[in-house]
Order: sequence, then structure tokens, then C-alpha cells
Amino acid sequence: MHTLQVRLRGEVHRLIAPRDQKYQSNFVEFRDDKVIYRRYAGLFFCVCVDSNDNELAYLEAIHLFVEVLDAFFQNVCELDLVFSFYKVYAILDEVFLAGEIEETSKQVVLDRLDYLEKLD
Repeated sequence: MHTLQVRLRGEVHRLIAPRDQKYQSNFVEFRDDKVIYRRYAGLFFCVCVDSNDNELAYLEAIHLFVEVLDAFFQNVCELDLVFSFYKVYAILDEVFLAGEIEETSKQVVLDRLDYLEKLD
């Protein structure tokens, strides 16, 4: 299973990394699904969704996720993602549930995260 994940990650990276942001869309056909991605500085945030799912909804969900990261970490950087990955997963779990968009309100997500922080 681990080698399959590594192979899939490599395929997706080779598919989206060379794309020109000015002239190509953020939606890429991948096997029977679609990869939707946004690039922020040097980081790509990608989701793989069913070919029938709403592309723009997921593109906005990626943006919401990044906005929440930025608000939670107060100007997020790559080091926050690496060294606080468990918090990143908590944020991801608040925005997405079982691969579906769970919450679309930035403030609701931040309030839930604040509550979880108080429990620590």
C-alpha cells in the first residue's frame, strides 16, 4: 500500500508541477477522477475528487483551508506545516470529512480549533 501512495504522489506531482498557472486551469483529469489544485508560493495544495464533483467548490475549499491555516498559525509558513502537522490534520478534519467538504465558514473552523486548543 505504501508504494502505491508514493507512486500516486509522484504521478500527481509530475502532472501538475510543470503546468503554467497563467494559461492552464487548476483542474486536471487523472485516471477516472480529477485533481484540483492551487499553488501558494512554492506549495501545491491538491485534492483528488470524483469526476462528477463540483470543481469550483473544491477550489474554494482549498482556499478556505489555506486561509484557516494562515489565521491559525498567524502567517503560516512551511515550517508550521512540517513541525505542527498534527494541527494541520486537525484543521483538515474540520474542513473536510471523508473526502467531502464539511465546513465552509472560516470563523466556525477557527472557533472549533480554539476550543480544541483550550482542551490541551
